[in-house]
Amino acid sequence: MRVLLVGAGGVGTAVTRIAARRPFFEAMVVADHDPARAEAAVAALGDGERRFSAARVDANDEAAVAALLRAHSCDVLLNATDPRFVMPLFRAARAAGADYLDMAMSLSHPHPERPYEECGEKLGDAQFAASDEWAGAGALALVGMGVEPGLSDVFARHAADELFDDIDEIGVRDGANLTVDGYDFAPSFSIWTTIEECLNPPVVYEAGRGWFTTEPFSEPEVFDFPDGIGPVECVNVEHEEVLLMPRWVDARRVTFKYGLGSEFIDTLRTLHLLGLDRTEPVTVPGPAGAVSVSPRDVVAACLPDPATLGDRMRGKTCAGTWVRGTKDGAPREVYLYHVVDNEWSMAEYGSQAVVWQTAINPVIALELLATGAWSGAGVLGPEAFPARPFLDLLTAYGSPWGLREQ
Repeated sequence: MRVLLVGAGGVGTAVTRIAARRPFFEAMVVADHDPARAEAAVAALGDGERRFSAARVDANDEAAVAALLRAHSCDVLLNATDPRFVMPLFRAARAAGADYLDMAMSLSHPHPERPYEECGEKLGDAQFAASDEWAGAGALALVGMGVEPGLSDVFARHAADELFDDIDEIGVRDGANLTVDGYDFAPSFSIWTTIEECLNPPVVYEAGRGWFTTEPFSEPEVFDFPDGIGPVECVNVEHEEVLLMPRWVDARRVTFKYGLGSEFIDTLRTLHLLGLDRTEPVTVPGPAGAVSVSPRDVVAACLPDPATLGDRMRGKTCAGTWVRGTKDGAPREVYLYHVVDNEWSMAEYGSQAVVWQTAINPVIALELLATGAWSGAGVLGPEAFPARPFLDLLTAYGSPWGLREQ
């Protein structure tokens, strides 16, 4: 397998460090708009690692990405950029005849009149609209294959296959007790993506009703996370799992709730109130003349790069899927989860916990595709594949998952 990895930020760099320990691929080209980032990611692997090379590419330039795929005879494009670049990279892979993986799906657009009741264009709709084209070409686009979405969806498939006869509700629940020394506000993941998913109308799925939306930060609940993290208040947030799971897993209700905390929610609400969450450029006067900038990009530029915070971070992050239903006629409720301790991920890989936990899952998926344990054509989510090979390989990578009866 020959891989083009686009994006050499925190997640992309963690992908290289995880993949370097595995023998399943022949070559990985690490490409970024900033060639220094790509070169640094490759150099960090050491002189003995010859399978990796660095390149420069603009993720928004479909022709350039397709040309890079062809030039290096890549079989698959792994997208480690933010969601703005999903569609150009998705189309570039199809144009070059390569398979495609991402960790976040094409952006949504709220309903113009009833944003907090009805869905407009949903996450991933633009990609699923092209599924027949991909399937007809015998090509695979594996979408939403990070940790959330990704591992959380694998957990849902595992629950349906092995743990339940009938599922009433699936709820993805994400929480952490991470702190960052020296910062009052320092998100551990891309603030651009965090603003996008937290301020958009959350989507809920119910059988018989389908997908519908609600107010941001709605339905607060306290969820007790394992491995010492403890109780965290979680709220509804827009996320791909709610759009993916009902396509392959039979459940009466699907939700996604994120443990944000009141301070984080207040900050996001203030950014929205001030218009600083907007992506449309505004004109800003300056001594050298007016410049056009996106307010959200300014916010991101004012905050530390999450990839650089590992040495200052303390605590653990937990991603998991809570499932309620019946097995053998009796009620059952479980939480399937994956916890990463930042101290461990920094010592073992030099990557902070949140980006490392995101990065390990597409690497595992690539290995399953390379060995033939997973195969398919069209635009497919993680739920379209058997869960057990993935979960076994996750443990083999040295990062076991857990199951707690509720």
